[in-house]
Formats: sequence, structure tokens, C-alpha cells
Amino acid sequence: MTEDNRYRYLKDTRQKLFIIIFGTDTRLGRLFDVVLLYVILTSILLVMLESVQSISSRYEELFYNLEWLFTIFFTIEFLLRLWISRRPLKYLFSFYGLVDFIAVIPTYITLFYAGGSYLVVIRAIRLLRVFRILKLSRQLSESRVLIKALVSGRHKILVFLGGVLTLVIIMGTLMYLVEGNENGFDSIPRSIYWAIVTTTTVGYGDIYPVTVFGQILAAALMLLGYAIIAVPTGIVSSELNKTSRKRGYKKKVICSSCGKRKHNFKAKYCARCGTILGA
Repeated sequence: MTEDNRYRYLKDTRQKLFIIIFGTDTRLGRLFDVVLLYVILTSILLVMLESVQSISSRYEELFYNLEWLFTIFFTIEFLLRLWISRRPLKYLFSFYGLVDFIAVIPTYITLFYAGGSYLVVIRAIRLLRVFRILKLSRQLSESRVLIKALVSGRHKILVFLGGVLTLVIIMGTLMYLVEGNENGFDSIPRSIYWAIVTTTTVGYGDIYPVTVFGQILAAALMLLGYAIIAVPTGIVSSELNKTSRKRGYKKKVICSSCGKRKHNFKAKYCARCGTILGA
């Protein structure tokens, strides 16, 4: 094989691998995504089971071998993505690139901590493998829609969080003045902690108001909490609707004649049979 043919062969191979690994429009691309999804889920389940002492001690060697099998698989996947990327450095320092790196590096780090006194460190490092769950976001196409919606509504969400922060600071300060140290509200930060717990309707019960005026403030904050919870839901729902429209599809409009499900958002007639949509 000549040098030109070898270069052309490598270029074609990279192109084919790029379509399979980064794309989902082909049969092999979809198969690769499905296999990767199951491998990720299995490796996460393995990490969880390994934390159970009775199971870990019984199948220690099996867990060890499977972990290295998964690590080698993810390493090959990471290196392939790095090799076929048009801009490898950009991919390496991107969110998904860092996630892929974190998914494989903990197991290799443990090779450098073989001493018995470092067992606690090894265990802590190995727990980083649970970050493989972040690799799932690449497999779920709808997660991109959600991320776009959150990015689009970030200003509204920040304003909302600023308002909530102001509210809990004011209510926490008032509770500090009303209840005081004798009732557990010994500082403004601790009182703000109580306000956050109450606003989110979590209610740990570690500190609570005793005086009548303090209970009135707490009741008002609880009622406000229900209203506050609904606000971010509305913001995200609105942005999700806008993002779905920008994708150019009217998902729930089904042609009554031919059954076609996806149409252009502004379409009045079915693109397949010409029937009036919504008739």
C-alpha cells in the first residue's frame, strides 16, 4: 500500500468512525449508542454493588476484573473520540471530553497507590467512577433540548434565585430577632438556613419557632414556599415550549388521513398527503 493510499484509507476510516460514534442517523451509530448506554449503566451498577460490604467481599475478584474490563472499554472509546475529532483539543477540554476523561482516570490512579495505608485514598478515588453517569447525557437526545431551555431562561432563573435569596435573608434575620438564641436561632446564618429549609418545604425540624409571632412568620414563609416552587417550573416549561418550536416540529399534530406525526411548525397541510392538519 502506497503512502497516498494509506493516508486515504486512514481518512476514510476516521470518517466512518466519526459517523458511527458521533452520529445516530445510521444503524451502526444507533447500535453503538445503545451498547454504550448499557455499558455505562452496568458500570454504574457495579460501583453501587461494590459499596455493599457483604457483596464486595464475596465477589471481590469479579468486581476487580469487570472494572478493568469497563475501564479498557471506556479508554478505547475516549481515545477513538479524541482521534476522530476534527479539533481534538477542543473536544478534550469540552464538557463531554472531561466527563470521558473522568470516567477512566480513577482506575488508573489506583495503580499508583498500592500500599495498605492508602486504602482509604484508593476507595475515595474509585468512587469518582460514579461520574460515568454524566456520560448518559450524551445518549439522551432530549437532554439537549432541556439544556437549551435552561440556557435560554438563565436570566429569568437568576432573577428568581436573587429574589428567593433576598426573601430568605430577610425572613432569617427577622426570625433571629424574634426567636433569639434561647430558641435555637443563635445566629443570622443559622436563621437563614432555617428559612431555606422552610421555604423549600423540606422541614428538618432541627430548629423551629416557639413564639407566636415566630410561628406566624413561619406559616407565611411556608405558604410562600409553595408559590416559589411553581415559578421555576413555569419558566422552564415556557422555555421548553419555545425550544421545541425552534426545532421546527409540531410533535402532537397527527395527520388524520395518513397518520404522519411530525410536521413543520407553521404547516397547515400534511406534507405527505395534503390533508388539512387538525381537521
